[in-house]
This record gives sequence, structure tokens and C-alpha cells, in this order.
Amino acid sequence: QMFRYTVIAIGKMKNRSLATLCDDFSKRLKRQGNFELIELKDGDVESEGHRILEALAKRSDACIYAMAEEGMTRTSQRLADELYTLQGRPAVFILGGAYGLSDAVKARADALFALSPLTFTHEIARMLICEQLYRAVAIQNGSKYHHE
Repeated sequence: QMFRYTVIAIGKMKNRSLATLCDDFSKRLKRQGNFELIELKDGDVESEGHRILEALAKRSDACIYAMAEEGMTRTSQRLADELYTLQGRPAVFILGGAYGLSDAVKARADALFALSPLTFTHEIARMLICEQLYRAVAIQNGSKYHHE
């Protein structure tokens, strides 16, 4: 089944190794469906929030996940199942900058999603969400990637 995933992330990737990993997962995802990573300019939380809400306005039909530490954690299997039930409806994952997401963005989301109880830099979080989206597709396709 066709997927449409978008990651909206704040700020440029400064760590080349993490950026390379993100690019690798992005390419793999693009080969199998529709994947887009949108990088928005960083600033204060409110201005970032405004830019994020503008980007979301063009995606009114999407299921929106805001990455937030107070959100619910999911297993990889659970995320894969949840995305599968969207039946091709777009899913958008929003990653804030160093100071997280504005309340307005969290209020706009359909779900608050915590990657882990651990704290990660926003660059590591971006790499992990790209990896987990690729893993979700692998799980849905019965690929061996999930068990490597």
C-alpha cells in the first residue's frame, strides 16, 4: 500500500554523519513511496511554531504527529500498525528545534509522540524518526530489515 510521510524539522543538520544517515533513510523511503523532509528555519519557539502551522495549512488531510517528550511512546510494531491503518492518508511528523514545539503546534497535532523517555538532540531525533519510518515500511512489507 502506498504511503505518504512528511517530516517537518526545524533547523539545519550540522552533524554530517547524522545528516548522511538521514539522507540514506530518505532515499530508501522515496524508492518505496512518497516521502518528504521539510527543513524550516530556526528561531524562537513562537516563530518556529508559526512556520510549522503555515506548512501544516497545506496538509489539512494529514494525520499529524508532534514529537514531544510528554507524548506517548510506541513500539516500532505499534507505529507500523498505526501508520498502516491510515490506508494511504498522509502522516506528518513534526520535530521542533532545541527548545521543542510551541503549544499552538501541539494543540494542532492529532497525537503527541515521544521517541523515548531518554532525551536526544534534535538532530539525533531527526535521524531516528527517519529510521523508524523506514522500519515501519519494512515491517509492513515483511522485510528482513526489522530483524537485522
